[in-house]
Parts: sequence; structure tokens; C-alpha cells
Amino acid sequence: MHNSREYQEQLNKFNENFAKAKDIGLKYTTVSGEPIDPLYAPHDVDNIDFLKDIGFPGEFPYTRGIHANGYRGKIWTMRQFAGFGSPEDTNERFHYLLKNGQTGLSVAFDLPTLMGWDADAPLSEGEVGICGVSISSLDDMEILFKGIPLDKVSTSMTINSPAAMIFAFYLAVAQKQGVDLRNLRGTLQNDILKEYIAQKEYIYPPDPSMRIIVDMIEYCTNEVPQWNPVSVSGYHIREAGSTSVQELAYTLADGFAYIEACMERGMDIDTFAPRISFFFNSHLDFFEEIAKFRAARRIYARRMKERYGAKNPRSWWLRFHTQTAGCTLTAQQPENNIVRTAFQALAAVLGGTQSLHTNSMDETLALPSEKAVKIALRTQQLIAYETGVINTVDPLAGSYFIESLTTKMEDEANRIFDEIDSLGGVIPAIETGYFQKQIADAAYRYQKEVDRKEKIIVGVNEFVEKDEKVEIPILTVSPEVERLQKKRLADMKQSRNQELVEESLREIGEAAVDGKNLMPVFVKAAHNYVTLGEMIDVLKEPFGIYQEESIF
Repeated sequence: MHNSREYQEQLNKFNENFAKAKDIGLKYTTVSGEPIDPLYAPHDVDNIDFLKDIGFPGEFPYTRGIHANGYRGKIWTMRQFAGFGSPEDTNERFHYLLKNGQTGLSVAFDLPTLMGWDADAPLSEGEVGICGVSISSLDDMEILFKGIPLDKVSTSMTINSPAAMIFAFYLAVAQKQGVDLRNLRGTLQNDILKEYIAQKEYIYPPDPSMRIIVDMIEYCTNEVPQWNPVSVSGYHIREAGSTSVQELAYTLADGFAYIEACMERGMDIDTFAPRISFFFNSHLDFFEEIAKFRAARRIYARRMKERYGAKNPRSWWLRFHTQTAGCTLTAQQPENNIVRTAFQALAAVLGGTQSLHTNSMDETLALPSEKAVKIALRTQQLIAYETGVINTVDPLAGSYFIESLTTKMEDEANRIFDEIDSLGGVIPAIETGYFQKQIADAAYRYQKEVDRKEKIIVGVNEFVEKDEKVEIPILTVSPEVERLQKKRLADMKQSRNQELVEESLREIGEAAVDGKNLMPVFVKAAHNYVTLGEMIDVLKEPFGIYQEESIF
């Protein structure tokens, strides 16, 4: 039809009418800077084969979703990131969220824990419990999950460099509850590559860090088979300023690097790949984000089947969690963030996410209040039960715009993969500063567009309210939390068996050198109340510490 003379005549007529029409003068690009045509029509999808490229839900290459029945079979898991102050404070918030309909827990840790420092470390001063929960040992973890049966709740933990040790604490709590580890469900972020690329919470150099992650994947495959040992995280890459397609490509490149490292260890891809999950950002460019999620599934399925030779269809599935974009939240007119979050959440749902966290309106100012968290959770419930978007699977499939944009993002991601390969792979690209420079350039370009008002941020560079007063309640963490955490840690150190502590630390050091899987010794050390900082420090001698080269 679209090759007919009538079609061409109508297209030419539209172009003539469009050229004459008035224009309001905005910059018509995606948030990522990609130009958008004024109209999309059949000729824009000439190169797309429906069965090969789009297909049906639950069928390769899964562009339309990994399940045939979409959300009719299971609504996405509604997670709210929670963690502040002491383990007691966060345990109380967990019980509140579960009571209000949340279906999975998601743990936020404070900066000392993220960096592998105990609460009593000099570098922890002033930061204990401020941006998440403070965890220094099994003692803290037992309090954090008090009254929560770990075989009944799925738990996600946002932790990277010290992920193995924190996971060991969690496993020890489960064992003390009498839970079979094979019944545990949840996810560790545990994505160290994106730390070097974007978030910068690294400890050891890339090679030993990758060894720890492969140890964890191997251990979980054998001992905790329902657990996702890595959630490959584009979220922080986007928060650092990347474009949507950079987030897509860099995240998948990291995921492929983990898969290749496990295969080099000798692991059969179909034994571990079904438990690798992903974590994406949902930004404000509604259609670009939907296309990103669809392209991600298609790229992953093709690579897993055609390059890595995975035979189990579950190995071809890209399963992902989404969080709405923290970097889009504004301190100005913070109630507007409720609306921003709703649009971003809707894009994630239309893109087929398996689980979702919605940011609270006050998170740019402080940790969220209970009221703000409830509104964020209700946003997901409104989408699920009132908008009708779950009634049909992948309702935007076939849109000329969506399909064209999905294919364009796939093509651009493949170009970036070639660029990374030409540099020797992900780790050499990190060491040369490739990712860091590309993200910095993208962030600078976007900021210049905002400064020139080519991109409008409501309440920030347009529709500004003079003398605005922010009158929403802000959660504050008392300095008393740090004092109490230090006291608990000191008391625990006094009561534990120091000989068992020293034995565990010696075993960790020996396993690091002789190449044994580190997870069993971490779990044993956790039961002996060895602290996070002690485990981290004992590995610094054999592994070293990482210092990033400055890139200009």
C-alpha cells in the first residue's frame, strides 16, 4: 500500500501542509537528543519483519514481552526502596509497607555500608543511617528482618562492592530462621561494572571484583537457585547523565561481560543465565523509554541464542526491574514529582517491566516520608487497577513510531557494542575512560539545552514560582542513630568468640589466594559475627584497591 502512487501523493500533501503550518518553536528531540520526525507512517517500518522483529508475546525475540499473557497472568511486583537510620527503624518501615500492599521488599543501605565500612569506622562519621539503613554485621541484619519470614517475601538489595558479604548476612539470617536456602527469592544488585562506569562505589580493581561476582553466581546456581545474584543496572548509568540508548547499550554490555566471565569459569550458560536480571531507569521521554525496554528484550534474546548458544528459552528472557528517574525529581514545586513519577511508571508498565519502584515526591530533599511513600505506592496501584493498561499485552505494538524507534535504538546499541569491542571489551573501556567521557558529554549537552530553554523543566526553567515555600514534611535521621549503632557494634564485638572471628578471617584470606569460591567462607564468617568492614579489609591485601584515572 505505502508504495502506491496514492500513498505517495497523500504523503507529499501532508509534507506540504506541514511546511506551511505554524510551529510553536520547541526543540523536537527526545530527552537523549535524538531527532523526532513530525509524523511516522508505514514507510518508516519498511525494514521491519513482523514475525522476525516484533512477533507475539512470549515468543522469540520477546520484543512484546516474555510472557504470553502479560499482566493478566501476574501484575508486576510493586517494590518501594526502603532503608534509613537503624535496622529497627527500617524494620518498622518494612512492616508498614507490607501492611499497605507492597509485594516485595527493597533495601537501601547507607553510604558506609555501600562502601564496606563499619559504623565505627572513621570514614563513617556523620553518615551512619543517613541515606539508608546501617548494617555492620549479622546482628544488624537479624534486627532488620525481625518478624519477616524470608521464605515468604521476595527481597531486593541495592548493594554492589560489599554485596557478597551483605548477602552472606542475609543467608545466615535465613538459616537461623530455619529457612531452606533453595526457597529464598530475591535479587542482589551486585553490578560492579556500573560502579566503575557511573556510581563510583568500588573497592577492589575490576578483575578481582569480577571473580567475586562469578563466585556468587556459581554459589547461587548450586545453593540458592531462585535467587537473582546480579541485577545488571542501567539505572545509575542514566542517573549519571547518559542518554537512553547509552543506558541500553552499556547495561547490556555489562551483562554480556558477566555472562562471558561465567562461561570462562566453565559454567553451562543455561544453568545460570535464567537468574541474571536487569535494572533500568524510566525517564521522562515516554515513548523513548518504552522503545528502550522493547529493544533491550530483543537484543538480549538474539545475543543469548545466536552468539552464546543458550538453548533454554528462559536464558533468552531479559527480566528487568524498573525505577522511576530520581534525576528528574525537582526540589522546586515537589508535588509535581508525583505526576512525573506516574508518567515514568506508566512507561515502564507499557514497556513490560517485571517489577517497579516509584520514587516519592520528596526524595530530592531527603529520604521519603511515610505519606510520600504511600502516594508513590498508590501510583502503581492506580496504574494497575484503574487505567486499563493491563488488559491487553503490549498495546503499543505496531505503532509506526514505537516500532521505528525500537529498531533505531537496537541499531544504535549494536553500533556501541562494536565500539566497546574495538577497545578490547568492557573492562579495558572502563580503564581508558571511554564510558565516563561519553556519559559526561551527554550530560553536558542536555544541561546546555536546559540552560537555553530548549528543554523545559516545569518549575525550574519555566513556570517558576517566585518566593516559593516548600511545605511538605521532611524525614530526618537523628544523630542518635549513629551513637546507638556504634554502641551495638561495640557490644557485639565484646560478646562474640574472637578465636572464631580470627579463624574466619584467615579462611577468607586463604580462599582469596587459592581461588576457592568465597561465598561459603563469607557465610561461615557471618555466623561467627565477623563484621562487614573486617571481611572487606582482609581482602585488600590479596586484591588491592582501585583508584580511577582522571579523564579530561
